[in-house]
Amino acid sequence: MPTNLTAEAKAKWVKYLEARTTEERIEALEEFLSAIPKHKGTENLVAWTRRKLSELRRELEERKVKRGGGSGPLFFIEKEGAAQVVILGFPSSGKSSILRALTNARPEVGQVPFTTKFPVPGMMLFEDVQIQLIDTPAFAEGISKGSIRWGTKLLGLARNADGLLLVLDSTSEPLRQLDVILTELGGVGIHVMRPKGQVQILRGRGFQGVRVIINGRLIGCTADDVRKLLEGYRLYNSEVRILGEVTLDEVERAIFEKVCYKPSLILLNKVDLLNPEQVSELVESIKRRAPSIEVVPVSALMVRGFEGVPYLVFKMLSLIRVYTKEPNSDTHTPKPLILREGSTVEDAVREIREDFLRFFKYVRIWGPSAKYSGEKVGLTHKLMDKDVIEIRTTVKGI
Repeated sequence: MPTNLTAEAKAKWVKYLEARTTEERIEALEEFLSAIPKHKGTENLVAWTRRKLSELRRELEERKVKRGGGSGPLFFIEKEGAAQVVILGFPSSGKSSILRALTNARPEVGQVPFTTKFPVPGMMLFEDVQIQLIDTPAFAEGISKGSIRWGTKLLGLARNADGLLLVLDSTSEPLRQLDVILTELGGVGIHVMRPKGQVQILRGRGFQGVRVIINGRLIGCTADDVRKLLEGYRLYNSEVRILGEVTLDEVERAIFEKVCYKPSLILLNKVDLLNPEQVSELVESIKRRAPSIEVVPVSALMVRGFEGVPYLVFKMLSLIRVYTKEPNSDTHTPKPLILREGSTVEDAVREIREDFLRFFKYVRIWGPSAKYSGEKVGLTHKLMDKDVIEIRTTVKGI
């Protein structure tokens, strides 16, 4: 259902977009909230606005504490390695033990719920690729509505991550745990199952007018309707990218809230306490709820079932490794370039050195994507995992 915002409400929203300080954003959002028409179509928008106000007020409060000399561990974790994967789960589900089993990290593991108070990073190795895992404070029902203090920060970690590990306690209503996690993440626009459509809105001075790029189709509207919608919010210089099937309502939601897809893997923990038939039934039930997500039964206590997890995480992240070699050399570099599936020779060359593109001649390639060893290919050639490339340029030494 459309929000049908009034001109006054849209003007208040523009004021929020233009606000520079946290105090100004809070004031603008309060005015925007009071101007939103109250009906069925604005329920999600009202909920988002209240949640955002809560985040901003908490941010302002924490800033005041820091000015007063307060300090403590940081909730934000800088990305390291090929990708960052955040571990989410309910209290006592075994997240910290799983981090211990998969990485060199040694987080505190306790029988008392909420033992983990701040994120703890560790590095998981898959062959020659390092993937950063982050253990986090416990998930809980109502987290997206501010039911626990660190809720918005935890959801921020999930949004910033490249992927998620969802840990379910097989002995404590795992299906309910999964339902809550899916509902809470979905409530803030984080999808763990690939949605039918996605909308990305880019804003800035680099765009002239509203440009709509469609890689899929619009349902019940046209590209012109999308342009008019954005212009109604005074987003005159922006680019809208449509992937899959998208409605005008979903485009409007993307104006207010970032909707994103996070590839995920479910770890069903504590299966050592169940018999094989119970485990099999649980796995099937979980797959019915989340058919696109792989489910792995594990036991953190017995350190069992983790052998294939690094590969599954690498696979779910849609990563590939590309190695380089010098002309006339028999060996390639031991450390690979980490690229996304679908990347081309141009992507790899740009990652190595932008200048190479100016003097690019061709690439010789060995590996899965080559028709034969040493095949000459151009910039548009699609690469595959474990390809080896040798870059040739028109200028020697470059």
